[in-house]
Amino acid sequence: MTQPNARVRAPLLQDQNKAQGFPVNVSRNGQRVLHVLAQGGLIRHYKDENGRISEIECLTREGWLMSLCTMDLFKALRQKGLIASSNGGPYRITRQGLQAVRSRPDNR
Repeated sequence: MTQPNARVRAPLLQDQNKAQGFPVNVSRNGQRVLHVLAQGGLIRHYKDENGRISEIECLTREGWLMSLCTMDLFKALRQKGLIASSNGGPYRITRQGLQAVRSRPDNR
């Protein structure tokens, strides 16, 4: 039996933040890469003989290569769940990445 004034334990604050979609801290270059991906760009990855990602290239939807997308930035975006690969294809922005990207006038 429960008492009428019994308190229910609330979930951890971190879980609440994830559920409510609070923004993720993303660097300036990370925001730029996410904008390109939100507009239809992609990140191609190349693997070495051990199956690990050894090289990446970020392409805009027009086919231009972005030089500011480094391996460290790629790892950070992937670790935060803002980009993902499907069936071994190129990395694209996820729904969480779309929520994390800040709006810009040219992002139409």
